[in-house]
Amino acid sequence: MTWDELDAHLDGVPGTLSAYVGRLGAAPAWTRHADATHYAASTMKVAVLVALHRAAEAGALDLDAPVPVRNEFDSALPSAPRFSCARHYDNDEAVWDRAGDTASLRWLAHRMIVRSSNLATNLVIGHVGLPAVAEVWALAGARHSVTGRGIEDFAARDAGITNLVTAADLAALLGALAAGADTPGPLASPAGCAAMLDVLFAQEHREDLAAGLPEGTRIAHKNGWVRGVRHGAGVVFPDDAPPYAVVGCTTTELADGGPTGEEPEDDACRLIARISAAAWDARHDL
Repeated sequence: MTWDELDAHLDGVPGTLSAYVGRLGAAPAWTRHADATHYAASTMKVAVLVALHRAAEAGALDLDAPVPVRNEFDSALPSAPRFSCARHYDNDEAVWDRAGDTASLRWLAHRMIVRSSNLATNLVIGHVGLPAVAEVWALAGARHSVTGRGIEDFAARDAGITNLVTAADLAALLGALAAGADTPGPLASPAGCAAMLDVLFAQEHREDLAAGLPEGTRIAHKNGWVRGVRHGAGVVFPDDAPPYAVVGCTTTELADGGPTGEEPEDDACRLIARISAAAWDARHDL
């Protein structure tokens, strides 16, 4: 499928569909509404991961020291009471099983990515702070993405404090992280970037970007989804071509129950998988 054919196909899908495909450090080979903002869902957890490792490298915290696992957090809205996460809304029972006990920040960060744990995410944010996450976006060269609050901070949400991403910004963040594992870059040391890539390689939710790739293809990625939204962002490492970034962001009726008669989540995942498959087919020419 050519990029023009893919664009034509996506033109027929209701909603906003954004994409970015390109080799690291090069101009993109194909974009689609790459600067359109979307609610971030769990893709913001990559920036939280980087903020954590930066704090560890600065000596501000110890990744392996035990910290309390408590389900109570300060709201990003100063006047609001503290808030908590809902267990039924999370994706990882392992973190909830530690409630009232302790866990290391390294372990929490791993669960935040591979299982997309909301409780783990808010715990990590509590230790690094939202300004540190904002600094990560800025260092990556992101232009429009914002991490304004933790997950399920409904008072802040209702006050207009939100989390936004674009396809271009996610590509910049993941691309800088991947490039930084080989050459010192702005986000972290090469060893730190390599450690974060290992966490992203271990991603267990593989129903979107990874589904568009041949079995066994290495991809460091993070996805995110809420009602009406599905995103996937990653860097693919082919054996026969240079690595490349691929991002698909969907805010669409298909992600929330579309007209196809199929499972709503499957529709959105298939769109992102199709973008990933097209990028794979074009990997030698990006």
